[in-house]
Amino acid sequence: MNLTQLTDLFEALTILCFGLSWPISIRKSYISRTAKGKSLFFEIFLLIGYAFGILRKVIQLVCLDASGFLFFLSFIFYVVNFVAISIDVALYFRNVKLDRERENQNQNEENQ
Repeated sequence: MNLTQLTDLFEALTILCFGLSWPISIRKSYISRTAKGKSLFFEIFLLIGYAFGILRKVIQLVCLDASGFLFFLSFIFYVVNFVAISIDVALYFRNVKLDRERENQNQNEENQ
């Protein structure tokens, strides 16, 4: 294994480890039906970071002729994590709406 392959392996493993947490977060967001305890800014910055990672891979592929199994594996992990975070962001907005509906319902019950 040469140095390029080793660094591609470390990158893929890093992204995989980060990515393992997203299904857990998505499940929690879906089941809890609340946005409380979630940070939209945090998730947006993660999305931006993964977008830069994807852009880096595209530049490496197009301009630097990078290739190989580990290169493409890390690229796929970037895309999968980007999609997973996007799902979690969509659930955040759904849950904010549900939080508002619950608050409005509670206020209506208190006023009656």
